[in-house]
Amino acid sequence: MGRLNGISTPGGSTTFPGGSWLVPDFTARKMSLRQQIARRRTFAIISHPDAGKTTLTEKFLLYGGAVQLAGTVTARKNQRATTSDWMELEKKRGISISSTVLQFEYQNYAVNILDTPGHRDFSEDTYRVLTAVDAVIMVVDAGKGIEAQTRKLFEICRRREIPIFTFMNKLDRPGLEPLELIDELESVLGIKAFPANWPLGMGEDFRGVYDRLGKCVHLFERVPGGSYRAPVAVADISDPLVREKLRPSTYTAVTEELEMLDGAGATFDRDEVLSGKLTPVFFGSASNNFGIQLLLDAFLEHSTEPRARKSKGEIVPTDTDSFSGFVFKIQANMDPKHRDRIAFIRICSGRFNRDLPVIHTRTGKKIRLSSSHKLFGQDRETVDEAFAGDIIGVIGHSDLGIGDTVTEDTAIEYDEIPTFAPECFAYLHNSQALQSKRFQQGLDQLLQEGVVQVLYLKYTGTRRPVLAAVGPLQFEVVQYRLESEYGAIAKIEHTNWTVIRWLPSEIEGGFSSLKLPTGGALAEDVHGNTVVLLADEWAERFFASQNPKVELQKEAPR
Repeated sequence: MGRLNGISTPGGSTTFPGGSWLVPDFTARKMSLRQQIARRRTFAIISHPDAGKTTLTEKFLLYGGAVQLAGTVTARKNQRATTSDWMELEKKRGISISSTVLQFEYQNYAVNILDTPGHRDFSEDTYRVLTAVDAVIMVVDAGKGIEAQTRKLFEICRRREIPIFTFMNKLDRPGLEPLELIDELESVLGIKAFPANWPLGMGEDFRGVYDRLGKCVHLFERVPGGSYRAPVAVADISDPLVREKLRPSTYTAVTEELEMLDGAGATFDRDEVLSGKLTPVFFGSASNNFGIQLLLDAFLEHSTEPRARKSKGEIVPTDTDSFSGFVFKIQANMDPKHRDRIAFIRICSGRFNRDLPVIHTRTGKKIRLSSSHKLFGQDRETVDEAFAGDIIGVIGHSDLGIGDTVTEDTAIEYDEIPTFAPECFAYLHNSQALQSKRFQQGLDQLLQEGVVQVLYLKYTGTRRPVLAAVGPLQFEVVQYRLESEYGAIAKIEHTNWTVIRWLPSEIEGGFSSLKLPTGGALAEDVHGNTVVLLADEWAERFFASQNPKVELQKEAPR
């Protein structure tokens, strides 16, 4: 039990009245580098829109003692906004648009949660976050099953062999049968599933879960608003109390399903979990706080400590003496009172200390990481020390870009951030000529953040920019932030292009000799690579048939 001029909490940490910060016990400071790294857990929560991802994030904070009253994701007036959502547009629309970093202490773990966008038009921000985590929790709406965006994010995790834990949410509402959900998980996503717990009823009949790992029952009691931790009673599955709480038909069905799972279901194998071949599945209700602590405790126990990353093909041990990390996200104006710019760094090795002098490998410059912070939603706290697996935000280094490595060892350089092909393209016009300076300043900053990519059309006489993004909502985000943060009103003009392909650096006869389909155009990306913009896949096939010697690439050259 921790205490330091605040309210002691079960996790060996302290919640300060009027604040959200948790301070680890002083014993944590005496740990060795290896011990500090081993107790860290860094993960993202992914889902389809409205599956309950941000609500689950809030409840993790609630159970971790980081907040005492959980917010609700809603666009309704006069309702609390969630702790993790900070942008005004997010609060108005009740969705997560930007990825947020949340850090707190729980039991003996230092937990880093990266809350990612969950809306349909999610951006590269989501993809990049998945390069900075060691595991993910995938939230599935039990009423809808596996949805399109879940599949898309799952495939990215599979390619990176990221361990996946699954939370079947909204069990207190009508939904698909548990066996149907497990079957769909295995057949649609192609991954083995081990139900770590099993629901006792569904919808109005939902009375709790049976913990298959702990061999005990957790009974569910509804609490008004789901704002506080739900009381839980624990008993064996054969306990008379369990029979009393369940309908006879539900009790019979549950015991039969458990026998079936024990006989024919997948077995729990932590090595398979960590290799991404097996997903532990948990059932519960995030809005009513049920099953959250079971999920959190099991995840922290069975997930992995920070994973070693590769530099130039060689593995860099996390506990090496040299500090190193890479930038996976840049965010401006998180604090509207200051026009600051935060570079989020995933620490990959060693120990970080404030004022640490490091090498920025892309430029070769020496920089000092002095203004370093840990984030909790929109709030921030100066961090003096951090370890491999932690996420820190660094202010005041305009040269830092997404994918850049900062390190004490010049031999280390990470290549963790892939380039993703955008699918949406638009012109962004400055509506008021007198605001041209503000417009350009704001646009340059947002481009640095990687909210969108920028292309410049070739052979047009003027260097006309085209914005490119994974989802069209990103254009709305740019437009909104230009007006709200920089006072520049912009107009979006959507185009018909949906396909971008990179061309070789040189082609016979030059780029002007290429035969383009109607509506096609040539452009340059920010690195000077030439691309062709096309309306659809038919136009891509036409281009290939008219220019057979030109090899098209779906990704930008490294």
